[in-house]
Amino acid sequence: MQEEFDEDIDIGEEQELFEHFHLVVDKGQRMLRIDKFLVNRIENATRTKIQAAADAGSILVNTKPVKSSYKVKPLDVISIVLPNPPKNTQIVPEDIPLNIIYEDDDVLLVNKVPGMVVHPGYNNVSGTLVNALAWHLKGNEFMEENNIRPGLVHRIDKNTSGILVIAKKDVAMTHLAKQFFDHSIERTYQALVWGDLAEDEGTITGYIGRSARDRKVFQLFDDAEKGKWSVTHYKVLERIGYVTLIECRLETGRTHQIRVHLKSIGHPIFSDSTYGGDYAVKGTTFTRYKQFVDNCFALMPRQGLHAKSLGFIHPTTKEKMNFNSDLPADFTSVLEKWRHYVQYKPIEEEEPKVKVKDNETQKLMNLKK
Repeated sequence: MQEEFDEDIDIGEEQELFEHFHLVVDKGQRMLRIDKFLVNRIENATRTKIQAAADAGSILVNTKPVKSSYKVKPLDVISIVLPNPPKNTQIVPEDIPLNIIYEDDDVLLVNKVPGMVVHPGYNNVSGTLVNALAWHLKGNEFMEENNIRPGLVHRIDKNTSGILVIAKKDVAMTHLAKQFFDHSIERTYQALVWGDLAEDEGTITGYIGRSARDRKVFQLFDDAEKGKWSVTHYKVLERIGYVTLIECRLETGRTHQIRVHLKSIGHPIFSDSTYGGDYAVKGTTFTRYKQFVDNCFALMPRQGLHAKSLGFIHPTTKEKMNFNSDLPADFTSVLEKWRHYVQYKPIEEEEPKVKVKDNETQKLMNLKK
């Protein structure tokens, strides 16, 4: 189970899940409660610990969380996933190109490409940003102990592009983490959303928590007991027909914050399959328009969300630093297609004309004119 994380998430606020245990049940296994089944197969495990793991949703059968009362069946695939990586996790350095915006002895800023996972997790053990950093920062103190999150104080998810800052020293890590904790880091995103927002600027607030129906999806609540407080400020940058390009400024960094907030006000992010943006939310019903939208999805088969800018106080010089990153090619291509569509919008199909069947009908129609 690979969790998706989005927006700037302070490391520790929401944790990645890592697989610690994996097995396939024998063909001849009789039906048995999973807590009883596992207690004899996991070293130093107790039924109490297994039941607690099940209550937390950490025991999966065929990729779905189960209760401790679940009865195992032949060929069930069982795995246990926990917030901390196994002690034997190894970070393999990989020579993966990085788009480095800035680097000095204390910090490194990269413009992450869409499709790259930030750090290894279940089903993502290679090809991640951390694997690339392990190669780029050979000999660095954060790599000496095979750290699963070397220098990472925030992250953006696989299908979001944009700026990330990485600490290269322990003192820099502490200083940057404190800025994120204090919400003094300045960060903006650009998002392409469905619809024409009523206001040029606005603020969305609420408590973000996991959906009761799908633990991988988050939603906005009014109840503080159901989630964590979240604040997103937005302003319109460009209105482009049935979509709008906006800038989002984060006060907090909750999982999927921008995506959840924008869905809550009826403007899901374009091409966001998790939060309802992967179909023609706004527009006409004509076939030509639907084909145009599908072509846009093909150009950018991920949510239209980009971490555009990042501002912070340098850990050593104490100077204010601000960085910007360009939108990736898939994002700019979709923007251009929408601009072209608005400028050269095809003439809508005319209403079907009445068919005249005989001369008498034609005479009656002439009299009415």
